[in-house]
Order: sequence, then C-alpha cells, then structure tokens
Amino acid sequence: MSANIMYLGHSTFQLTLPDQRVVLIDPWLAENPACPPSLKKIERCDLILLTHGHGDHIGEVDSLIGSFDPLVIGNFDLCNALQKTLGRGRYGQMGTGGTQSVDGLRVSLTQACHASSIDTPQGPMYAGMPNGLVVAMDGLASIYHAGDTDVFGDMKFIAQLFAPDICILPIGDHFTMGAKGAALAAEMLNPTTIIPCHYKTFPMLAQSADEFRSALSTNLQEKLFVLPIGEPVSWTAQGLTRAARHSS
Repeated sequence: MSANIMYLGHSTFQLTLPDQRVVLIDPWLAENPACPPSLKKIERCDLILLTHGHGDHIGEVDSLIGSFDPLVIGNFDLCNALQKTLGRGRYGQMGTGGTQSVDGLRVSLTQACHASSIDTPQGPMYAGMPNGLVVAMDGLASIYHAGDTDVFGDMKFIAQLFAPDICILPIGDHFTMGAKGAALAAEMLNPTTIIPCHYKTFPMLAQSADEFRSALSTNLQEKLFVLPIGEPVSWTAQGLTRAARHSS
C-alpha cells in the first residue's frame, strides 16, 4: 500500500490514502504563516477532519467546499455551526467517543482540553466541545491527532481504546500544552511515532521541538519525528520511514 503524510504547518496535515484520496486535518493555509506559498493551494481534497472551530483550524474549509465538495467530519455542533454560517457543504456530524467509517477510513472523536467557537460578524458562535481525532485504515499505522489540548489523565484511555501508532501532539505552549505536558502525554500514549505540531507559527509559541525532545525519556526521544513542512513522508503499516526524522 502506498500512502503518505505531509505536514503543512501549525496543526494542518494532509493524508494521501492508498487509493489517492486526500484527507486534510484542520486545514488552515492561506493565512498560515508557517505554510509556504507553494503549498497554500490544494489540488485535491476528498475529506476534511476537524478538531474544533477556531480560525487557525478551519480557515480553508469554505474554499475547499467550494472547490472540491469534500465530506466534512467533526463534532455535531461544529458541523451545524459551519453549515449555518457557510450555507453549504456536506457534513458527517458525530459525537465524542463515536466512530464512523468512510470507504474504509475509520474516524473516531476523542475528548480534548481546550475551547471551540466560530468567528461570525455577530461575534463568536458556540461550536461544541473540542476534540482529538483517531484515524485508522486496514494496512496503515493508526494516527491520533490530539487537536489543541492540554495533557489530561484520560489519554491513558485513548491508549487503551485505540492504541494509536502515530501520535500528533501540540507542543507550542500558550494556547496548548507545552514541552513538559506533551512529554507526559507521549508517556501515557506510548506510540511508535511522535510528531510535534502547533509550534513555530507565532512568536509566542515554542520556536523548535528541542525543549520537547529534552523533556522526553530516552526511549521516547527515539520515536520523535520532527516533520519538515511540505515534504511527503511514506506512511505504512509500520509507521513512518526513519528518514523522516529531523532535529529542528
């Protein structure tokens, strides 16, 4: 099976499935300072997965709906808020703890410790509770995208329920957990691969993964993959290729 994962900066990830379907997680491109100009225009999008409603996670949803009409999956209240504010789109509403399958791709919503709202001309609109996502498909390593969150004790239940192979964790601090919290989350989850996100985007966030690496145990440091933005990395049943590991 041939599939890949590409980091587009901040919390945005592109998953290309073996059948070449393209899945975007928390798409924010046009106004994302971490995303290179050459990557701000998406050529295909079949499915959008959302963790919560903040602008730096849903920024491209409207334009992607206009260009590709993808199925948008997220929290029930978030999907309803998007449908109301955008006036268009196809939505796969679900609740925390639920799982739905889309042509062999299983998507589960977990809890997260954050907030969620959508900006409107009338002010913020409630968009349900924030979430993390678990993505699983036969023949590929499973992925847990924690969304924007602090560390919380029930991450040990996410490990027990889903045993995710790849964990994408925010490390930037200020709006999410920082290095120490993310290291504790990694310890509870104990995946085969750890990918940091939500850092280096703004001056108030952590500017590298170095502090996170230092906070990890020696065993977990060996599992850390710092993905370069815009470089597709092979995604297999075993996880990511070792060549994907970077130091910044």
